[in-house]
Amino acid sequence: MDNATALVRPGIPGRTAAFGIDLGGTKIAAGLVDATGTVLATASVPTPATAGARAVLDAVATLVAELSATEAAARLHVTGLGLGAAGVIDPATARVLSATDTIARWAGTDLAAELYTRTNLPVRAVNDVHAHGLGEAWCGAAAGKANVLLLAVGTGVGGSHLLRGVPQTGAHHVGGHMGHFASPLATSVPCSCGRTGHLEAIAAGPGIHRNYLRLGGDASVADTRELTARAYAGDALALAALRTGALATGIAAGSLANILDPEAIVLSGGMSGAGTLWWDGVREGFATEAIDPLAHLELLPAALGNDAALIGAAGLFLAPTDSKELS
Repeated sequence: MDNATALVRPGIPGRTAAFGIDLGGTKIAAGLVDATGTVLATASVPTPATAGARAVLDAVATLVAELSATEAAARLHVTGLGLGAAGVIDPATARVLSATDTIARWAGTDLAAELYTRTNLPVRAVNDVHAHGLGEAWCGAAAGKANVLLLAVGTGVGGSHLLRGVPQTGAHHVGGHMGHFASPLATSVPCSCGRTGHLEAIAAGPGIHRNYLRLGGDASVADTRELTARAYAGDALALAALRTGALATGIAAGSLANILDPEAIVLSGGMSGAGTLWWDGVREGFATEAIDPLAHLELLPAALGNDAALIGAAGLFLAPTDSKELS
């Protein structure tokens, strides 16, 4: 796109908003979000992942242009563009420090410089799971809480620890890789990272499915969704695999709570929609691990659904924090 193209009209000073982008390997979702966390307009496109970083950023800019042309944008003062993006992101510079090959040539991308050139907007970015956590901490299930732990359990397992609205990314910005927390229920089970014994290997959706097959389950069961349906229908092996994954998640949540002492723990991702069998197992695992002063902590289902990450990304400009400096 022409770097001279102004994508955002000035709007009305005083009523602020920001663009939030949830940039994953398969889809880019964009939202225009106001200062209350309300999503006023959305747009999305498939991620052109194999075409590389330039094509992905062009797609983001096209979505911003589309949202800028809406009637809602004309009434707002847009302060910036926030991204929740795949990969290890340095939030101080909005640079992709490392990434898998899900998006070609993604590692090393300077998101702030590249997107400013395309949109004339200041840019802030964090990893997509941190953006999810920020959304839930700002105006979702943990709204009003100063110390929040989010565990996202789906195709993989990730997480975020937020203090006063700021995701804690750590010294090397890899904080939140909670799927690679050691699990006593995953001993010797291979993990996607190449090691063994991690939470993701036994608790993520694909890990639960693989465990079911290891237990001798029906090879015709295609995925965890079908496995979950079988568990509710009384399939003992499906129930065992689902319960093991849920217990492992709860044990990890309890262990992390013992370390981080959060006010609230939010669970999100596809497995959080697996119903009472899963939630009962998570709560049981948590109860076995969390020390007595934390026994009262409630495990909360995420409230913002698919909009959580784009709301959180916009919150990099809009959400109240004690400091705008990200850790």
